[in-house]
Amino acid sequence: MTIKNVICDIDGVLMHDNVAVPGAAEFLTGILEKGLPLVLLTNYPSQTGQDLANRFATAGVNVPDSVFYTSAMATADFLRRQEGKKAYVVGEGALIHELYKAGFTITDVNPDFVIVGETRSYNWDMMHKAA
Repeated sequence: MTIKNVICDIDGVLMHDNVAVPGAAEFLTGILEKGLPLVLLTNYPSQTGQDLANRFATAGVNVPDSVFYTSAMATADFLRRQEGKKAYVVGEGALIHELYKAGFTITDVNPDFVIVGETRSYNWDMMHKAA
């Protein structure tokens, strides 16, 4: 069997909290040294690719930020192909960052989309506006 691409989840597979699981560094180094396309996935929308690269580096695993694909990136990629460019967002910095990169205006006035992501600051006013 010839491996042509590698797609791997992050949380619980390569990292547990901020600690690399045993063998993760060697696995990723081997993939990168072979020049195989690599995508590291997470459904955690609150970190950018650079944030994740820094998190991995702190755990002793060096990978470029370009290999990461987050749920925030997936959201922005999906919405980029839809009509409308105004979004009301209940979420944190990385989600908003990805939407800005995709050309969206973040507003609570007549948005085309309401996006609810992970945040530590949910409140009634946010949810009322979202509805």
